[in-house]
Amino acid sequence: MDRPGSGIGGPLYGLLKSTTALAEGDAGMIPRALHAIRTHFDMDVAYVSEFVDGRTVFRQVDAPGLEALIKAGDSRPLDDVYCRHILEGRLPEIIPDAAQEPIAAAMPITSAVPIGAHMSVPINLPDGRLYGMFCCLSSRPDPTLNPRDLQMMRVFADLAAFEIDRELKTKSEDKRSVALIRKAIEENTFSVVYQPIWDLQKHRPVGLECLTRFPDAPERSPAAWFAEAAAAGLGPELELAVIRAAITALPMLPDGVHLAVNASPETILSGVLKELIDTVAPERIVLEVTEHAIVHDYPDLLKALEPLRSRGVRLAVDDAGAGYSGLQHILHLQPDLIKLDMSLTRHIDLDRARRALTTALIDFGHETGSRLIAEGVETASELKTLSTLGVEKAQGYFLGRPMPLDVALTLFTDAGLAASGLGQRAAG
Repeated sequence: MDRPGSGIGGPLYGLLKSTTALAEGDAGMIPRALHAIRTHFDMDVAYVSEFVDGRTVFRQVDAPGLEALIKAGDSRPLDDVYCRHILEGRLPEIIPDAAQEPIAAAMPITSAVPIGAHMSVPINLPDGRLYGMFCCLSSRPDPTLNPRDLQMMRVFADLAAFEIDRELKTKSEDKRSVALIRKAIEENTFSVVYQPIWDLQKHRPVGLECLTRFPDAPERSPAAWFAEAAAAGLGPELELAVIRAAITALPMLPDGVHLAVNASPETILSGVLKELIDTVAPERIVLEVTEHAIVHDYPDLLKALEPLRSRGVRLAVDDAGAGYSGLQHILHLQPDLIKLDMSLTRHIDLDRARRALTTALIDFGHETGSRLIAEGVETASELKTLSTLGVEKAQGYFLGRPMPLDVALTLFTDAGLAASGLGQRAAG
């Protein structure tokens, strides 16, 4: 005879219907599964365990009111619990009454908990590895438990295995990512490339933006590297390593040519940039704060920027026009340079709205003492339109892709400039 309510219904049915959420990263699946199983079978405890060095570690637990008895993170020796006996066939996976199983009845844990009814099935990961157990138990015997109930346990154990496998892979990838980031910091496994910034009146490059390239591109973009470093708490260290490598180019550049380096608010707030900047000519450094960077406290950021700007470092707000936060950066930080995002420069020759917004930013710059640099210029027509509007400086693929330092240095000689043909492009 089936136990009451043993069909697929209620919370079990709802959870099974929502298993497609697994593919979308539903990290709450296992706790919800444990709760659904425990309440459906009217048990006291449900848990997922992992076998670690001869112990069973309770990774996730649903046992309301019994936290003193069992909670996530607790562990017991495998010899003290049912798991090993079940896996080796000495105890069945479904035990309606533990007192009727001689091995279970003789184990101290049975009377100590106490355990009346018990169901437990192994969690096997997709690669065949045994992870632990999916288990529920009650202090009371339950003679209605049957093979159909056990089959339902196996379904949810398989779902838990899927989720656990994904979490383990994510953790493994995170460890690999952190190791690569640390290696980049310690061994400079990245490279720095330089994109020319042009004066549109003089038709010559007047600066270089320093950009980073990592060894596994294009599989993982530089933005992904910096985002992962920030998530791992290594963002400032990686940025400083890059800036330290980038500014070694400064003594090789002609007087008056600046280097633009990127730094997040977190790195600026750390205060370590001052020591680094003091090793070079600060007035030849432009510090770019990206529009996408979140600033939680502008007064603190301004305070951290003050010793840099007082030494001559110029401040630029990157990606202006790409979103609301860029306007906040401009208003609060009062930068020396406003870098017009490529979303505005792209097709500006064809779009009246883009031209109107650029004109407004130019007027704003004149009122506040800021100057515009257009990013992402890709065509002669875009460049001509920007110049006509009054934009003084620009960069982009049309004016030169990011390049190694030795190539960039040739742009500052007449012969190199003529050979590249970029001077003619800048002249329109």
